[in-house]
Amino acid sequence: MLVPAVLVLLFCFRGRAGLSPHFLQQPEDLVVLLGDEARLPCALGAYRGLVQWTKDGLALGGERDLPGWSRYWISGNAASGQHNLHIRPVELEDQASYECQATQAGLRSRPAQLHVLVPPEAPQVLGAPSVSLVVGVPANLTCRSRGDAHPTPELLWLRDGVRLDGATFHQTLLKEGTTGSVESILFLTPFSHDDGATLVCRARSQALPSGKDTAVTLNLQYPPVVTLSAEPQTVQKGEKVTFLCKATAQPPVTGYRWAKGGSPVLGARGPVLEVVADASFLTEPVSCEVSNAVGSANRSTALDVQFGPILQARPEPVSVDVGEDASFSCAWRGNPTPRVTWTRRGGAQVLGSGSTLRLLSVEPEDAGDYVCRAEPGLSGLGGGAAEARLTVNAPPRVTALHSAPAFLRGPARLQCLVFASPAPEAVVWSWDEGFLAAGSRGRFLVETFPAPEDLGEQGPGVISVLHISGTQESDFSRGFNCSARNRLGEGGTRVSLGRRDLLPTLRIMAGVASAAITLLMVITGVALCCWRHGKATFSKQKNLVRIPGSSNGSSSRGPEEEETGSGKDQGPIVHTDHSDLVLDEEEALETKDPTNGYYKVRGVSVSLSLGEAPGGGLFLPPSSPLGPPGTPTFYDFNPHLGMVPPCRLYRARAGYLTTPHPRAFTSYMKPTSFGPPDLAPRTPPFPYTAFPTSGHPRLQTHV
Repeated sequence: MLVPAVLVLLFCFRGRAGLSPHFLQQPEDLVVLLGDEARLPCALGAYRGLVQWTKDGLALGGERDLPGWSRYWISGNAASGQHNLHIRPVELEDQASYECQATQAGLRSRPAQLHVLVPPEAPQVLGAPSVSLVVGVPANLTCRSRGDAHPTPELLWLRDGVRLDGATFHQTLLKEGTTGSVESILFLTPFSHDDGATLVCRARSQALPSGKDTAVTLNLQYPPVVTLSAEPQTVQKGEKVTFLCKATAQPPVTGYRWAKGGSPVLGARGPVLEVVADASFLTEPVSCEVSNAVGSANRSTALDVQFGPILQARPEPVSVDVGEDASFSCAWRGNPTPRVTWTRRGGAQVLGSGSTLRLLSVEPEDAGDYVCRAEPGLSGLGGGAAEARLTVNAPPRVTALHSAPAFLRGPARLQCLVFASPAPEAVVWSWDEGFLAAGSRGRFLVETFPAPEDLGEQGPGVISVLHISGTQESDFSRGFNCSARNRLGEGGTRVSLGRRDLLPTLRIMAGVASAAITLLMVITGVALCCWRHGKATFSKQKNLVRIPGSSNGSSSRGPEEEETGSGKDQGPIVHTDHSDLVLDEEEALETKDPTNGYYKVRGVSVSLSLGEAPGGGLFLPPSSPLGPPGTPTFYDFNPHLGMVPPCRLYRARAGYLTTPHPRAFTSYMKPTSFGPPDLAPRTPPFPYTAFPTSGHPRLQTHV
């Protein structure tokens, strides 16, 4: 009511003042939803003529009900100049440019643009309402909006009300230039926790700010999700362990496969595996692989197996020059980690710990065997030691070995020990008039032997032996040099030859002979006494006295003895053996070697016929003691050597030569021979030589 009144007043005022027609109100741009009512206002002042509306320049007509336009009409009080255009319901074709015109006054309002908003329809998601995806496999979801939505709707992806990124927008246009459809593609890589999640595609525009939604549920298929456990996880070697493999999967699990260190465990098929633990389980984990229609997955675990030390890498021998550094290394494996120490063989001092031993600026005395030792584990099992030799390359070290004294004009042997690394190029013996490294030269001969390993730890050694055949006086006074050289230098030592006198040997032999003769005389006297006073034991012509160690008379006499015993001029016969020989009862004529086979000599069995002294009794010369009181009595036959011997040797037993003299000596001669060196100082070579008795034949047995 207020507006018409104002218009009337203005018209009256204009009329009074002579005002021209004009617009009191002009239409403006309008946005309206499809189906709603649109109202475009128009008011004129000082004008009572025809008023009409145009649509995109096309006149709609001057009537108030606008015939031909069923949804259009004009409202308002025409007398007051009101000519408002109404459209209901608004359709998409109503979107145009509208003008209000006073044709008789030639007035046209400014154009008013009517915008018709078409709200979008609910979008369509391909595969909805449930989409099957594979966990971990990239996929995409497509959302489309169709229809005549105006303006073109915006498509959004949401999850739990939160907009998702990673979508692309695509619009399809029709040939007429209108929008055909729009779509949005969401790219995603689903994970197992996305299973059952709901995603929303929303289409919104100015026509529908709240938008319309379409939901889709993710139905995920995923390979098995595996968990692997071991009971117990920490075990001693040899104990039983149970592995349990659990898995969740969509679709369900189809199979299990077990492996150890990458190698299949034969016969294992289910979710449980039972094993007996050993050291390999510490470094070779057990794995369980579970499969389904989508794929497979596996998990692995290593046991904490406790076991004693096991040697993995032995120390290697090392050879270095003197003054250089040397190092050894060894590897022990154990759980817990074993404690490794280094010592020298035969020593208790710990030189180092750990897998490596380093020796700085080594000297020759550092050569030897070094021991890498690992202590046993908690279970008390395992452990041990491994050793390697250190060889120090240095100039040769020459040491004189014990050499036995020698007799004049007898054989002699000198020895020296050489330690050298690298091996000596030569070991040379030298003396006043010459030198010799190998072979022989005149009276001299050189031999070389490997040294026994137990002589030292200074590397490989050799023993060089200088043999002297027929020693001379000068050999005992001169010095012999033993020297050796290698690439690092030279070393040597002086060796002297000791002399052995004959006097101690003669004294010993004389004492032995005296004791034997005394024993022989005593036994002979006893035999004569028994022969004279016995009635039936002895005959006059066959009184036999047996020296201890001989066999009985019946077994020791041969036919020839029987004949000899029948002589009338014979005295009593004494069968005597060498005092240190033994006759076997089965073989009376065989005598054993008194040196136990060392010199291969044969004893001599001698039959003596003793004459009687004047007036009866055994003929013996006066005794002449040659030693201190208590020593055996010696009988000197020398004054009687010119007379007919009262004691005749009839024959030699066992095939030995005979002698007409009352004394027979047996001597031994050792031939000159060369052999390995004598290393024990108490066992020197003992050359035997013959001791002649001037003017008297002797019985001699040779080797």
